[in-house]
Amino acid sequence: MSSPATKAAPSARLLNRMLNGIERLGNRLPDPFMIFVYLGLVVILTSVLMSAFDASVVHPSSGDTLEIRSLLSGEGLRFIFGSMLTNFTGFAPLGLVLAMMLGIGLAEKLGMLEVLMRRTVLNAPRAIVTYVIALTAMLGNLASDAAMVLLPPLAAMVFHAIGRHPIAGLTLGFGTAGAGFTANFLIVGTDALLSGISTAAAQIIEPGFIVTPVDNWYFNSLSVVVLTIVAAQINDRLIEPRLGEYRGEATQVDYQEPPHAGRALRNAGITAVCYIAALVTLVAWPGSPMRNEEGGLLPSPFLSSIIPFILLFFIATSVAYGKTTGQIKSAHDVVVKMTEAIRDLAGYIVLIFAAAQFIAYFSWSHIGTWVAIHGAEVLTEIGFTGLPVILSFILLTSMLNLLITSGSAMWALMAPVSIPMLMQLGYHPGFIQMAYRVGDSSTNIISPLNPYVMVVLGFMRRYDPDAGLGTLISLMLPYAISFLIVWMLMLSAFVLLDLPFGPGIFPML
Repeated sequence: MSSPATKAAPSARLLNRMLNGIERLGNRLPDPFMIFVYLGLVVILTSVLMSAFDASVVHPSSGDTLEIRSLLSGEGLRFIFGSMLTNFTGFAPLGLVLAMMLGIGLAEKLGMLEVLMRRTVLNAPRAIVTYVIALTAMLGNLASDAAMVLLPPLAAMVFHAIGRHPIAGLTLGFGTAGAGFTANFLIVGTDALLSGISTAAAQIIEPGFIVTPVDNWYFNSLSVVVLTIVAAQINDRLIEPRLGEYRGEATQVDYQEPPHAGRALRNAGITAVCYIAALVTLVAWPGSPMRNEEGGLLPSPFLSSIIPFILLFFIATSVAYGKTTGQIKSAHDVVVKMTEAIRDLAGYIVLIFAAAQFIAYFSWSHIGTWVAIHGAEVLTEIGFTGLPVILSFILLTSMLNLLITSGSAMWALMAPVSIPMLMQLGYHPGFIQMAYRVGDSSTNIISPLNPYVMVVLGFMRRYDPDAGLGTLISLMLPYAISFLIVWMLMLSAFVLLDLPFGPGIFPML
């Protein structure tokens, strides 16, 4: 028996061939770690050649003439070997991400986030189930990539139970979790990771410049509301009518919750409320040390300390949850779970070692400044500035995302060039970062190199054994294209109306 989903397969053959070509091309790319190693070597050789031709650039702020410095000179070799460890340990994203994962990773290892998502979806009222699934999937990036694995089969099961097409539920869960990956009401690990890379890139032009994890908060929060509505409309008006009525049978997954999960979530919720109340009291108290000298919050010690506050929030709620379920009996159990969470970041830590060296070479040699200033001059001379250059940057990102599916790796590649250059055109690094996040998130779900695509395809075959990659991608395209268009319109509106993307962060510097 095949469902109507399989009827889409013949019409998707051309798309399938195109995606197969992308997959073959992407598979030929080296591992991201080696990409940064090769780029570091390219920067070294380029610095030698440009130095030999006495290349230089005038810094627009200081007026100083910056000569390209050879990384194979005596001074350059001392920098390469003398700064190798500090390039790594001092790389801004490393500490931010490790700190965030101590808290969020603890919640994930205890199963708190998984139980919370499951209960939210399974208990959703029938009348608004589509919106609840879309909202939960989008907020699921709090648990990083876990939502792209947890939500699709849960959503399919809920749809099947209420007489709706299970593949529609599955694609709703995956499409929203993947394409809306960057949107959230909360400050999550992605905010910490990307802002650290953005900070390192911005300092190529302006030493001391800081991009904080809250710089995209307002835009991301509004995105949750808007894209939840968009996702629900795509499902109700396009996907489900196309699939028609489901007449097959499928083996449902029997999910088992840990003991006392309901009481554990309640205790975690009480802890969360108490923690937030205490934090609000600390910040709102007259003369609070968390405010700036004028008594405001933009900027303030509170915003610059947001990561420690979030870390403590997740530790407090996770401990309350773990003690109730019996998973935490002593402080040693907390340490064990945190260690497991950090162990999962081993690949990221290795990648960051190479990325940090590449960015440091790019900055020290002054090649980054040279590319930024001359690139901005070329764009200005040809009149390619303003909103069109930002929208083109988003489209470029969305296409590169088909080949490089690691958001952090791709931003580490793009940021050292794009942020300094667009800063020269007057754009704030936090805004440039948001533009990148729009393009990077939207096409996650249509990249054949995304490992979760094949996982979700496996879930889909429980309901339609004949479903192929083309079937899944054809159902994902409406989400990817719609999210990209809506996000670009939102970003354009923020620019034209000069609205803040985060606390005190406007499009222009």
